Amino acid sequence: MAMNLRQTVAEIGEFELIALIAQRLRDPAIAQVAVGIGDDSAVVSAQGGQVVACLDMLTQGVHFRLDWSSANDIGRKAAAANLADIFAMGASPTALLVGLAVPGQTTVAWVLEFADGLREEASSVGVTVVGGDIVRADSISISVSALGELGNAKPILRSGAKPGDVLAVAGQLGFSAAGLLMLSRGFRSPRVLVGAHRVPTPPYELAHAGLKATSMIDISDGLVSDLTHVASASNVVVNIDSSLLEIPEPLSSAAGAFNGDALEWILTGGEDHAFAATFSNALDVPAGWVIVGSVSAGSPAVLVDGLPHASSGWDHFKS
Repeated sequence: MAMNLRQTVAEIGEFELIALIAQRLRDPAIAQVAVGIGDDSAVVSAQGGQVVACLDMLTQGVHFRLDWSSANDIGRKAAAANLADIFAMGASPTALLVGLAVPGQTTVAWVLEFADGLREEASSVGVTVVGGDIVRADSISISVSALGELGNAKPILRSGAKPGDVLAVAGQLGFSAAGLLMLSRGFRSPRVLVGAHRVPTPPYELAHAGLKATSMIDISDGLVSDLTHVASASNVVVNIDSSLLEIPEPLSSAAGAFNGDALEWILTGGEDHAFAATFSNALDVPAGWVIVGSVSAGSPAVLVDGLPHASSGWDHFKS
């Protein structure tokens, strides 16, 4: 009997919903999954004996709005946020675990479309969702855990930056912040900006190419904010040269049309999930990365053109 996707999750119940999700997520082509959804835990292979793990949460009204983003968009965004963290460690992802809390009136179609988004983003880097949990709640909350492996490599830590290093970035910056402004003012275009807020596009392949980095971080809260973590962990001063930050045409046009500040979006806008890294010298910086500053000795700080920046970026409890 065909499933009526207009039914709500309360109408079909937890176990039938899990079975539908598992069917949607199952990918037999992912070889490193020995035991997937259906047991008390998943079993995933890891070369070299070191497992890299991270967890990220997305909540309705803070990270996404249902009138702005499709379920597929939200699924992709949830996966991308965690996969970027794995790549920022110099690791290769192996699997995702997902916790989903939804109201009982949520349609089955919405949940399965969300699962499709998870699968699409995960499969873009050769992994899949191997398990998780689903519960009832007053609003939608998503918790994603990503697992990865280092093989024989050492992790790239935030604490590895050294005086004399160069600072480089990979990926687009400020696009999600600009897109959020467009959406908040009732616009659904420019699509390149609005789309960047709905679904980030981390440059996974560029992060993987940056294995000679002395430190690396996923830019989730803003360039200045996230580099503050590097400066603190490494006990260094990170210097951003704003003249080296390219301002793409979509950002400059949007800033002009909406009285915004394109450079500020680049410096403090979050959720693009680009990467920032330090390298011992310019020769170690891979193609596709852009040098935007340097590292020097001193009390931990992030400076923009030699000065502290007035706004650092997103903080869940201060913003």
